[in-house]
Amino acid sequence: MKFSKKLCLLGVTALMSVGVLAACGGGSGDDKASSKDDVLNVWGMGDEVKQLSKMTDKFTEETGIKVKIQALPWSNAHDKLLTAVASKSGPDVLQMGTTWMPEFQQAGALADMSEYIEKYDTLNPDNFYHGSVETTEFDGKSYGIPWAAETRVLFYRTDVLEKVGYSEAPKTWEELEDAAEKLSKRGDDKYGISIDAKEQTLGFMFARQNGSNLIKDGKPEFDQPAFVDAVSYLSNFIDKGYAPKEDLGLDVSQTFSGDDAMIPMFISGPWMSKTVRDTVPDIDGKWAIATLPKKENNISSMGGSNLTIFEFSKQKDNAAEFIEFMSRPDNQLEWMKLTDALPTATKAWEDDSLKNDPIYSVFNEQLQNSEPMPLIPEFEEIAQNYLKHFEQIYLGGADVQAEMDAFNQETEATLNK
Repeated sequence: MKFSKKLCLLGVTALMSVGVLAACGGGSGDDKASSKDDVLNVWGMGDEVKQLSKMTDKFTEETGIKVKIQALPWSNAHDKLLTAVASKSGPDVLQMGTTWMPEFQQAGALADMSEYIEKYDTLNPDNFYHGSVETTEFDGKSYGIPWAAETRVLFYRTDVLEKVGYSEAPKTWEELEDAAEKLSKRGDDKYGISIDAKEQTLGFMFARQNGSNLIKDGKPEFDQPAFVDAVSYLSNFIDKGYAPKEDLGLDVSQTFSGDDAMIPMFISGPWMSKTVRDTVPDIDGKWAIATLPKKENNISSMGGSNLTIFEFSKQKDNAAEFIEFMSRPDNQLEWMKLTDALPTATKAWEDDSLKNDPIYSVFNEQLQNSEPMPLIPEFEEIAQNYLKHFEQIYLGGADVQAEMDAFNQETEATLNK
């Protein structure tokens, strides 16, 4: 089948998005007729999906629609989705990671939700972060509703940075490098920041901050100065010893803790806030997060998941009603309390529990300036290829321009397949 090659590009990053649901089960055919007596099949994976049952009783009480939830293990979700698309038989509602959207939309697996967006005020795109909405739109149509958001921010030890002259987080690329240099000079086995060489969005994110288009009019621009200079900037932290050259094999409870943290700065997402609170209690009140430092801009990456309707569901109307219910700001807040998934509905962020929280308020600010990775089916393959070239640079000492020239040529070939 023509679409299967594209679908096989799906990878680990999409799976790591908060609560990515996928699988097969439920009805078949393209009849949109729904009955309140039908059972709506919502399929997903990961332990957090099990929490959804705590919210469906309220939905059933309100609508009369019964809901069946089944969680799948991460390991076989991709195969289940391929089977569902090939057989045209799958669940009614899928929560899909944002990086999965291009592959499955192109495969015809997702229903156009434009008519439901017109029907329900809750689903109006203006109610959600612009970056999240971008991940649902293809060819002028809407194929999902933003539901869980994630982005990247700067985590830092406030007390340790004060010792090197920074009373607040670095605000520019120049300040970030300066702070990292000073922190690395504290002594042996001390660094300023970690540069996660396995984080596939990092290079693209910094390149955007440097003015790169990444891909423009279907052509990659990875060999152009804006991208090349951003890669050089990141590799420079490692080359000069401001960041570890290789994985230290330590977790955040070891690198971010103590009176003089081994690595006082790192870039990560909302899940790490809970990890720091739970595993590094000795630094309570001594750490914070900040929006990313700025070059031309400080755009971060927008990830997370969307609620979508399986194209071959017989219960599209019921599925849309369920998605409307789960998309309400109060229900997004409830889901956040159950799973720590950040809401995509901007009105949810007006709640005092988020608005007045020093951590959540920063995430809110960064989410307003976050964009998804290029919404093309080939991006997963491209991103993994970038990591191979970056490894040649920071580990092998290869020339940055030469590696990016090769990377750009390979990307052109990938896009022209």
